Amino acid sequence: MEERREVQLDIMAHGHKEIGILEDEAISFPNQSTINGRERQRSNRWLRITFYTVFVLSVQSAATLLGSLYYEKGGKSKWMGSLVQIVGFPILLPYYIFSPSPSKNPIQNPEKRPSVQKLAFVYVALGLLGATNCYTYSLGLSYLPVSTLSLISSSQLAFNAFFSFFLNSLHFTPYIINSLVLLTISSILLVFGTDSAASDSSTHISKGKYVIGFMCALASAAGYGLNLSLTQLAFNKVIKRETFRAIMDMIVCLSIVSTSATLVGLFASGEWKELKREMEEYEMGKTSYILTLTWTAILWSLFTIGSVGLISEVSALFSNAISVVGLPVVPILATIFFHDKMHGIKAISMVLAVWGFVSYVYQQYLDDRKSNTATETETPSDEFNR
Repeated sequence: MEERREVQLDIMAHGHKEIGILEDEAISFPNQSTINGRERQRSNRWLRITFYTVFVLSVQSAATLLGSLYYEKGGKSKWMGSLVQIVGFPILLPYYIFSPSPSKNPIQNPEKRPSVQKLAFVYVALGLLGATNCYTYSLGLSYLPVSTLSLISSSQLAFNAFFSFFLNSLHFTPYIINSLVLLTISSILLVFGTDSAASDSSTHISKGKYVIGFMCALASAAGYGLNLSLTQLAFNKVIKRETFRAIMDMIVCLSIVSTSATLVGLFASGEWKELKREMEEYEMGKTSYILTLTWTAILWSLFTIGSVGLISEVSALFSNAISVVGLPVVPILATIFFHDKMHGIKAISMVLAVWGFVSYVYQQYLDDRKSNTATETETPSDEFNR
C-alpha cells in the first residue's frame, strides 16, 4: 500500500512539473495563432494601403486632366478653377457622419480637449492658406501645359519635408535627402526648358505667361507642403489626437473655410459675371462645360477620401508622397489626350521625380519594417513583466 502511494505521488509530481514547463513555454514563446493573426493584420493593412494608393493615383490624374481641359476649351475664370478643387466636400459628409466614432478611453486621451477659440483659429488659418494654394494652382494651370505643372507640383514633397524638419522635428535620412535633392533638381530643370515648354500646348503660351505660371505653380507646391506641415503641427500641439474622426473634422472644417473664401474671391473679383458667357462660348458646349466642372469637383473630393485613408493607415507625409507619385503620371497622359510634347528636359525631369519618390517610399518601407520587427520581438512574458 505504501509503495502504491509513493508511485501515485511521483506521477502527480511529475505531471505538475510538465504542466509548469508547458506554462513557462506558453509565456516564453508567442502562440502560433497570435503570429498568424499578426501576419493577417499586416496583410490586410497593406491591401488597404494598396487600394487607397491606386484610388488616389487614378482619381488625382483624372481630376488634374479635367482641370486642364476646362482651360484648354475656353474656360478663363481662375476663381472657378480654384472653387472646383474644394467645393465638392459635401460628398464627404455621409462618409464622415456614418464613420465609427473613436472609443472614449480616458487613459488614452488624458489631456483636455482644445478650446473652441484655438480650434477656430487653426481651422480658419489653415483654410485660408488652402484657398490661397488652390488659387495659385489654378493660375499655374491656366498658364502652363498640364504636364509641366504636374512636374513642378511634385516638388511639394520636398517642401513638405523641409518645413517638417523645422516644425515637426523630421529626421533627415540619406534616402530622404536623396529624395529632396532629386525633386528639387527635377523642378529646376523645367526653368531651363522655358523655350520648348512654352510651345508645348496648343495655346502656345508666351514666355512671360510661362514664367508667371511657373512661379504660381511653385508657390502652390510650397504652400501645400507648408499646409501639411502646419496641419501635422496642429494635431501634435493643439488637437493632440490623430483619430479618424479628428482627421475628418479637420478636413470638413478646412473645406468650409476654403470654399467660403474662394466664393468671396469669385464674387469680389467680378468673374462670376462672365461665367454665363464663358459657358455659352465653351468649345465643347454648355453640357460639357457643366459636366467638366462637376466631375472635377467630385473627383477632387474622392481624392480627399483616398488621402484620408492613407493618413489613417500610415501618415500624412506618406499620403503626400503617394499623391506626388501620381504627378509624373499626368505628363504621360497629357501627351495622349492633350498632345503635349515630351521634350528631353521634361523627360529627364519626370525620371528624376519618380526616382525621388521611390527613394522616399523606400525609407518609409524601412521605417515600417523596423517598427514591425520591434513589435514581433516582444514576447508575452515581456508584456506580462511590464
